[in-house]
Amino acid sequence: MTLTEKYLEYISTVRRYSARTQDIYSGVLDVFAEFLSDRKGCSAGMIADDELKEALSSHVIRGYEVYLLEKKKLGPRTVNLHISVLSGLCRFLIKKGILTSNPAKSVSRPKQGKRLPVFYRKGAMNRYLEQSGIFAGERMFHSPEEFMDTYLESVGRPGYRPEKDPVYQTASKLSEKPDKFSAWLFEKRLKRVIVSTLYATGMRRAELVSLKRADVDFARRIIKVAGKGDKTREIPMVPSLCKEISLYLQAVEATVCENRKWDSPLFITYNGTAVYPVYVDRAVKSELGEAGGFTARKSPHVLRHTLATELLDEGTDLNSIKELLGHSSLAATQVYTHNSVAKLKKVYETAHPRAKSGGKHGD
Repeated sequence: MTLTEKYLEYISTVRRYSARTQDIYSGVLDVFAEFLSDRKGCSAGMIADDELKEALSSHVIRGYEVYLLEKKKLGPRTVNLHISVLSGLCRFLIKKGILTSNPAKSVSRPKQGKRLPVFYRKGAMNRYLEQSGIFAGERMFHSPEEFMDTYLESVGRPGYRPEKDPVYQTASKLSEKPDKFSAWLFEKRLKRVIVSTLYATGMRRAELVSLKRADVDFARRIIKVAGKGDKTREIPMVPSLCKEISLYLQAVEATVCENRKWDSPLFITYNGTAVYPVYVDRAVKSELGEAGGFTARKSPHVLRHTLATELLDEGTDLNSIKELLGHSSLAATQVYTHNSVAKLKKVYETAHPRAKSGGKHGD
């Protein structure tokens, strides 16, 4: 086993990093091996442990940083990630007595601008939840015609045009294909409950994917989540989310399979397979894209940012938000204060008497 393989095993079994993080670290080490092979004129798989040890010097790592910035055209944030991974590898080798110091520490990192969290407007989320409410309700539709009639009643408003509505158009196309319509209807309910759960709890995509049926406690109205580093936390559920998840589970038993085990995945597709990260990404993108009114990128993490921002705007203290989101430090949560400061400034400029007068009368 090579040194890099031992390190990847270490972060998997000892540090217990998530599968996603392990993939990122593995990819970074592959790129570093590619860089070293270019220097030596050999294939990346031919880099021996002695050569890797020799390459872990401040001089070589600085060259790697330039390589990433100029040849790979990577941004400062990604380059910093690469250097951090190499720094972690060096710390591991120090523990093993292979290195005596960490050369990555002496390498200056490229400066990166602060990125404020992107979030959705509360009005846009409320509109989506209202428009898609038919997929979260108690009623089970037995025919496409029954669904379309009910749907038209729920969205009826001045200026509404069914031919411009992707939901109605899809249902109409499937009206003569009952099996496909049933699958589409179930998938719509699944996608809606995925968006609702992400928005109402602020959990990460990986946390949602790993949920089991037993993780939902309807009596206590909490969801047990296994976060980063296998740290478990309990997230409270609002009554509407409790009801929606319960109705979704009823739809699973009626449509997909009966008598599922308690340790089975909470969210499954029409084919009975557990949802996976890319499925969740596509679900959020398609749901918010059909609803319209969302200008920011449509992703599970933005729903997490949205909840945190709304809680902070409503006066929730940072420590409570930190615990809810599963942040390891308060510094990760404090980034959301920038959005609240922007909101405070807007309130100040529109409400403060001296701000409204342009600072006159005494300034």
